[in-house]
Amino acid sequence: MHPLRREQPSLHRAHTHNLDAPLSRNRPSATALPRVASFSRTPYNLLMPRAVKKSATTPERDILKLIPAAEHRPQPSSRRIGIHTSTAGGVETSAERAWRLGCNTLQIFSSSPRMWRPYDITPEQCESMLRLRADYDLKPLVIHANYLINVAGTDPEMLEKSVTALRAEMERAISIHAEYVVLHPGSFRSCSREQGIVNACAAITRASDGLDMAGNGLTLLIENTAGAEFSLGSSFESVAELIAALARIIPVASCIDTCHTHVKGYDIVSDAGYAETMRLLDSTVGLANVRVWHCNDAKAACGSKLDRHAHIGQGSIGLEPFRRLLNDPRHAHAAFILETPIDEPFDDLHNVDALKALINKHDLGSGAA
Repeated sequence: MHPLRREQPSLHRAHTHNLDAPLSRNRPSATALPRVASFSRTPYNLLMPRAVKKSATTPERDILKLIPAAEHRPQPSSRRIGIHTSTAGGVETSAERAWRLGCNTLQIFSSSPRMWRPYDITPEQCESMLRLRADYDLKPLVIHANYLINVAGTDPEMLEKSVTALRAEMERAISIHAEYVVLHPGSFRSCSREQGIVNACAAITRASDGLDMAGNGLTLLIENTAGAEFSLGSSFESVAELIAALARIIPVASCIDTCHTHVKGYDIVSDAGYAETMRLLDSTVGLANVRVWHCNDAKAACGSKLDRHAHIGQGSIGLEPFRRLLNDPRHAHAAFILETPIDEPFDDLHNVDALKALINKHDLGSGAA
């Protein structure tokens, strides 16, 4: 059996178009990806949040058009470093983008993150994604769930939509052999925090019913939030409570966002603050349960509760905390994934390179371990 392969569930309303296979590592000049614009119109051609509406004066930002496959950047060897990657042109093109950026892990949206309408992924796209990830040593694959999902609330209609959308995210994750789905728990407005946790657990249990997540190698990751009023998961304690309640039902762990942690008020900047924050995280969530770090600098100050991501080293966190985080051996098992803005061409490349440059020199290599 293929090293990344899992049994694939049936897919609905499969598309009939075929995509040319992207470049493989071993034959970089054989079957280049066509330009995204050349694909037939499918749901994946719809505007995604990281895409930019083009005009005559808008500079090109798609890394597939900026970096030839033969000029891909080297991957790190001892850490899994990646970035949230566009799926424009088909879900499998995200793997090609990640490879050209020099990543060895990646995160994607499997559907529009701000629409309830689901997207379908064809079996051919699933196979292409699986092949490219094996060729390019891209693991883990992380799916970020729809931003509209709110499993902590009390509104019946919203809860039903959230359960349906979350289940669809997990079904697509299984279809494309993803290891993780990252979820923001949502808002407990109109009820207590304790009731919000009960609501979230009940909704997630319903959404995952019968999916055999463990058998398919899929884990749900609860992400900490920035601390907005009524936001569930802004403290390490509430993330830990959710994990503890769900662990009896599904495979579950956490994703910790550096920007969210910082603006919530945890000190990760000073040496002493970092040590104390890691102690708190370990005593609640458990460092071994942090499977993904979202590496984002912050435009706002510590404790501001404003979730505004900045380029690595250009915000109120700065470079050194990321160096400390990346080289901390307690995090060697985790993936480090950027969600930084793409304001100008090559911003994604510059942020990936900035993280890779912080790894101890002996950890850099031409391929991932």
